[in-house]
Amino acid sequence: MSTSHPANDHAGQPPTHDAPSPTTRAYTPARLSRRAALHSWIGGVVPMLLLAACAGPTRAAQTGAASTPATTAQAPVAVAQARAGQTDSRQASGGQPASTLPDCVLTPQHTEGPYFVDDRLNRSDIRIDPASGTLSEGIPLTLTMNVSQVAGDSCTPLAGLYVDIWQCDANGVYSAVRDRNWGTSVGSTFLRGYQMTDQNGVVQFTTVYPGWYPGRTVHIHFKVRTALDGGREQISQLYFDDTLTDEVHTLAPYAAKGMRTVRNSQDGIFRNGGDALTLQVTKDGEGYAGTYNLGVQLG
Repeated sequence: MSTSHPANDHAGQPPTHDAPSPTTRAYTPARLSRRAALHSWIGGVVPMLLLAACAGPTRAAQTGAASTPATTAQAPVAVAQARAGQTDSRQASGGQPASTLPDCVLTPQHTEGPYFVDDRLNRSDIRIDPASGTLSEGIPLTLTMNVSQVAGDSCTPLAGLYVDIWQCDANGVYSAVRDRNWGTSVGSTFLRGYQMTDQNGVVQFTTVYPGWYPGRTVHIHFKVRTALDGGREQISQLYFDDTLTDEVHTLAPYAAKGMRTVRNSQDGIFRNGGDALTLQVTKDGEGYAGTYNLGVQLG
């Protein structure tokens, strides 16, 4: 598994991040440069070594933790993710807690890209822009992530980690940045947020199916942190099946932007292990729901 990160996330010039507005974020802490963060990651005493996807229920480890996600009253039906090696490891059929967790298979890390802004918005529904109250348009997507510690063949749910996600909207625009593709979205903070993993290692987000922008296939960024300040972090991206994206993007409001210019196989970042990071989803009311099982190794 390569731990190198491409220098950029899109075909245009990197965006600039203006100073935070007091109406949208309380503060923006200093962040390590990528070079310094990578050096710390390699040489740290307790590094978070690898991202992993929990896969294949062939050899299971017993766990005593309850398995129903605590972040929502009704957890969405998780989807078996054969192509990405993904299975629902936290629920058995009928919504009953599962008693086993599957093997863990290491999967690639992918670049943070230029659009991460540490707004520290602790929320599950990331569709709303707190500054304007506007709801991002698009097909609803419920994303559940099961975070586990990897030890040999077993995955143990890991509580108290911070999981950030951020993505573009149906028009291919990220909030809180300036970019030559669309101008400025500074002052907005839609489609950004973080959750802490509960005692079962679960976080859940309500978002929209992403749009597209030049140079990249459709994706959602995520970051797992041990602390908001000074901790270890691992970064990657989730992708979607091209056929599903083609179908979704024929609908409003996506269709107004026209056909995307980059598919999964044409995306240089996706080609570095994107199959293992492809989120398989099912219909869920008027939108979609998907579950991704990922793991970390703590030395």
